[in-house]
Amino acid sequence: MRVVKKSEQDDLFEEELLPHIDALKTFAYHLALNEADANDLVQETYLKAYRFIDKYEKGTNAKAWLFKILKNAYINEYRKKSKRPTQVDYEEITSYHDGKSPNLTSYFDLRDDLFGNLIGDEITRAINSLPMDYSSVILLCDIEGFTYEEIAKIIEVPIGTIRSRLFRARNLLKNKLKNYAEEKGYTDFRGEKKKANIAKE
Repeated sequence: MRVVKKSEQDDLFEEELLPHIDALKTFAYHLALNEADANDLVQETYLKAYRFIDKYEKGTNAKAWLFKILKNAYINEYRKKSKRPTQVDYEEITSYHDGKSPNLTSYFDLRDDLFGNLIGDEITRAINSLPMDYSSVILLCDIEGFTYEEIAKIIEVPIGTIRSRLFRARNLLKNKLKNYAEEKGYTDFRGEKKKANIAKE
């Protein structure tokens, strides 16, 4: 176990962990769907992060490490409310760094697709209406920009599962937002291009 002096620990916390508070708040709100609960989750995340800061490797992916802690905190809270005794072992946080450094995997960004320029409450509602497994991967990949490898470590499922959930989630989201996009004047020309290409053949 690496010994960290308190002054070094405080500097590390302030410089590498605190800057991600806004992203954590956003993710926590999408999980909890309640501002007070989301704030509690973020507070608990930072308390746990400070407590286990000796397990964080300086200069690594602080954001992914924090998201993993937040996700575990949410699961623990859900289990408490469900009266389930099992708790997530926070020592598992160390396992985030056990694997090889993740390759930078290119990912399809939702912002580059049909609904690229749409922002606001309608999209938030649409994301929140998805099943939790789907909304989580959309938020982690398309909003927060994590790679598939990072998401797999955060939510502890295989990369293949991440890909399939993301594919399904994006399709569900597009269907939910189609009418809204058309009302705002956005048009999906991909279908027309496909028809034109078939006609040429």
